[in-house]
Amino acid sequence: MPPDHFEMQGNDDLWSVFKIMGEFVDGYDKMMKVGPCVSVFGSARLKENSEYYQKAVKTAELIAENGFGVITGGGPGIMEAGNRGAKKAGGKSVGLGIDLPHEQGTNDYVHPMYEISFKYFFVRKVMFVKYAQGFIVFPGGFGTLDELFETLTLIQTNKIEKIPIVLVGTEYWEGLHSWIEKQLVEGGYIGEDDTSLFHMTDDPQEAVKHVCDFYQKRRPRPNFSF
Repeated sequence: MPPDHFEMQGNDDLWSVFKIMGEFVDGYDKMMKVGPCVSVFGSARLKENSEYYQKAVKTAELIAENGFGVITGGGPGIMEAGNRGAKKAGGKSVGLGIDLPHEQGTNDYVHPMYEISFKYFFVRKVMFVKYAQGFIVFPGGFGTLDELFETLTLIQTNKIEKIPIVLVGTEYWEGLHSWIEKQLVEGGYIGEDDTSLFHMTDDPQEAVKHVCDFYQKRRPRPNFSF
């Protein structure tokens, strides 16, 4: 490959730094005005008639009623349900979208003031973590698992302070929980206390209570993790 090709690629890489900086600045500027939020994750593929969709609506509604905003990825499925519940309760409904081929765009329940679109996944993930006071995670695919495990890793390694993480849907999550206990804990890959970093339930009220109880003696604040 000709040397000048690498030089041209290097110039593109340098310019991309400014694009990344721009996304961070825009994200910080908007998110710092929202206030304490809870991030709701889950599959984009679940429809309105899904049990988990309905539970996500109820969960987000309760989150908003307790004074927190709701952050989602702004898309369909569980994300739509989260924004829908927040809007229904009159709360702050935030959508952190991502530019992807064949995406449907931001759902109709995201407040226009709190709609942000990102090109870079890693910048978007910083916003999810930095401005969330808790995570409520519904069944989902690779993206949901990626966000869950990155957050657990940041807490485990003390890059951010401990925040409540709730997994909704025991039937879905139990297999993963059992694998973590059997393979990771018993194999010595993580500590025994690491499984206490998340809580499982099927009840939206219990999920939100777990988050709210955590802040009875703590003041919500941004997570300065990056």
